[in-house]
Amino acid sequence: MKVILTGSSGRIGRAIFSSLAPAHEVVGVDTRAFSTTRIVADCGDEAVMRPLLEGADAVIHTGGPHAPHVGVVPDKEFTQTNVDATAKLYAWASEAGTTAFLYTSTTALYGHAISPGQCTWLDEETVPLPKTIYHRTKLAAEKLLEAHAAPHLPVRVLRMSRCFPESAPQMATYRLHRGIDARDVGEAHLLALHRAHHGPAFARFVISGATPFRREDCEALSHHAPAVIRERAPKLAEAFEARRWTLPSTIDRIYDPGRAMRDLGWKTRWGWEEVLAQTDRHDLEVLPTGAPVIAKAE
Repeated sequence: MKVILTGSSGRIGRAIFSSLAPAHEVVGVDTRAFSTTRIVADCGDEAVMRPLLEGADAVIHTGGPHAPHVGVVPDKEFTQTNVDATAKLYAWASEAGTTAFLYTSTTALYGHAISPGQCTWLDEETVPLPKTIYHRTKLAAEKLLEAHAAPHLPVRVLRMSRCFPESAPQMATYRLHRGIDARDVGEAHLLALHRAHHGPAFARFVISGATPFRREDCEALSHHAPAVIRERAPKLAEAFEARRWTLPSTIDRIYDPGRAMRDLGWKTRWGWEEVLAQTDRHDLEVLPTGAPVIAKAE
């Protein structure tokens, strides 16, 4: 397939490129130059994108400002890329005869659906309650794609969970309930692309680390998370004890990737064990323990 990938210079764009490139022609588009980007341009530029879409089999729209840009770039920039460019790309792709459209979204858009002081179980049926311009524009893009999705150009939305460098203890525990490795995100996009014509014209999937927790664990996780972790993920608890790391006292959310596992045949390969391995080899994917994280909260 010939796949047009927007946001190809970004962290997730690079991961998607790496998953697809061995078997597909991937044409990366980004405003920033990088080895995974062939066309340096704005994905909303009609003069660039319309000719590029001719002969393309699929579009994966990943580009756009995200959580760390809130309060840094103007709100209109979020709207222009996350909403306006999404609408344009889908229309242009439809006219060009493209046969699949993937949109990279975020679990962050659940926002206020996560109840303070409680552990909330979240899946594709949970109604999002956005907090920020980032959340609102990602949700708006999902809604417009759902409204326009057609059998000849099916849409697959992938809501990925937290995926950026953080301290090792935090990253490792997040992989149990609200985090994901970029490589697993790339693999999910590959599988969604291959199965785009299986099922309805529109579908969305939560892409997050496979959780050992159960829905009935939520109450205990709200107040006694260490005990639940020791029961459900004893090896992680042992690893934390050996490294003298402290388990989180509470867990406030669990993202359920069950639909993606069932419908796409997807599963996570890089869990908390990989975070520890990356820590031991001083991988740049993991921040030193105690280092501050400069990122907007979900």
